[in-house]
Amino acid sequence: MTEQRAERADAARNRRAVLRATEQLLAEGGGDHVSLDRVAALAGVGKGTVFRRFGNRAGLLQALLEERSSALRDAIRSGPPPLGPGAPAPDRLLAFLDALGAIAEGNATLLSAHEQACAEDKYGDPSYQLWHRHLSTLFADGRPDLDTGFLAHAVLAAFDGSLIRHVTTPDDPRRFTRSVQQMAMTLLRRD
Repeated sequence: MTEQRAERADAARNRRAVLRATEQLLAEGGGDHVSLDRVAALAGVGKGTVFRRFGNRAGLLQALLEERSSALRDAIRSGPPPLGPGAPAPDRLLAFLDALGAIAEGNATLLSAHEQACAEDKYGDPSYQLWHRHLSTLFADGRPDLDTGFLAHAVLAAFDGSLIRHVTTPDDPRRFTRSVQQMAMTLLRRD
């Protein structure tokens, strides 16, 4: 029993070290700078440890993105309104896009690397699927007459790391989020 606890603690320590190493490599050189070999060396673990835990570069970037967005996932499922259940759909939509935009603005390099690594299975990514379902539901509450699945894809398509970096400036760090919120509210309006 004691051995199992030590292994779990060791695995958790290794996971944190690997994710920190991934963050550092992203900051130093962008997504092209992240490889399993570099991450393992910087984290002080074997490449096999990284491979067994994350599978490949895409899995590693996906895990980092999941970690960055875990609080948002919890909040939309069971947090207080307006992010959580109980608020009108437009209020929840604005709150969700504000929170998701903040994550995106703070992690544009990670988003770019993740998009590149997961290009073939972008729509199968668990975070993408959750955000898509949530947006589709919110749009359906306000505009059930529209193809809300497509609207959700269209809004999520704006969350492109290169676009975020392009429109985000030091003097207007929330421009991207405000623009996505305006677009979403326009989609909800009836003519």
